[in-house]
Amino acid sequence: MNRFSEKITNFQDEYSLQKNQLAQLCGSKQLFRDRYAILRVLGRGGFGITFLARNALLPGYPLCVIKQLCPKTTSSKSWEKACQRFEQEAKTLAQLGSHSQIPMLLDYFENNGEFYLVQEFVRGYTLARDLQRNGPKTEAKVKQFLREILPILQYIHQNRVIHRDIKPQNLLRCEDDGRLVMIDFGAVKEKLVDNADSSNHKTASTNFVGTMGFAPPEQFALRPVFASDIYAVGMTCLYLLTGKGPLDFDQDITGEICWQKEVNISDSFAQVLGKMVKFSLSDRFKTVDDVVKALNQENNLQNLTNCLTTKPLSNTQYLPKEPTPQYLSPTARTAIAIREWKAKLNNKQSNRQLNCYLSSVSN
Repeated sequence: MNRFSEKITNFQDEYSLQKNQLAQLCGSKQLFRDRYAILRVLGRGGFGITFLARNALLPGYPLCVIKQLCPKTTSSKSWEKACQRFEQEAKTLAQLGSHSQIPMLLDYFENNGEFYLVQEFVRGYTLARDLQRNGPKTEAKVKQFLREILPILQYIHQNRVIHRDIKPQNLLRCEDDGRLVMIDFGAVKEKLVDNADSSNHKTASTNFVGTMGFAPPEQFALRPVFASDIYAVGMTCLYLLTGKGPLDFDQDITGEICWQKEVNISDSFAQVLGKMVKFSLSDRFKTVDDVVKALNQENNLQNLTNCLTTKPLSNTQYLPKEPTPQYLSPTARTAIAIREWKAKLNNKQSNRQLNCYLSSVSN
């Protein structure tokens, strides 16, 4: 516990990059921990700072991301919770292993009372930036997005992990191979109970973790479940379809967001999307398998509808039709044309001979 209280004074004011050790190493030849060449700052938030670096000890000097814990807090209790969250992220990344759509954990250590996490660097851009550049997506594009993200979500749920902060800013499109990558597991929570309404469920002692609008009501009540991630994915779909964040939509008296008039999608897909973003947990999809099953049924229904006629038959359609001409190959058509040409030629020769005969008889 002493290590937490000793570090509080370092963060009483806003953490200054000028005083940050890694920030001072940006662009210099000096290595951090005799291994990492710090290149530049990638991002900064209330929880920490991330740096782009190279591992100078490995062949090819591969790029990596170093995440440093820098919470803005004056409370020893808040600092301890931040450290626990940071350690939980490292534990989760190690637990999830080397999934191709989750950044790999490369290192995790404490240095002079500060915590660092080193991850695989994914060269790409967030879905939020992609939408800013290219505008909202079509129904087909959003369905493709679901086909990409649902297997990732299914994988982390099978490992008893709830992400709790799925949003466009935490989803990367890799520039090298186009794959979708889920990042920022700092808000993860291990799922220990399956029934969110269980009477034996103890009140959580941690503060709310997530993003306003993308987090469902049970997450605000500190009782996230697997369906909480499904809600966040559904909200991400609405963002991709409209370019509007969850807080930009109107709400009805029950808390449901009013999004239906903002999108141009099929009724069947709207039903699936609507069940993903239900305000009430009891009305929402409970598992990723349920979402996948509903999407497959929706696709099958749409394909069946396209095969069926919706126009009444006219009276003429009941009359018998003339037989359809038999298909002839080009060779067969050429042979028939030659025979017809010969027949015409023979007719001309016969007519010429007949005319000569008649002329001779008349003389």
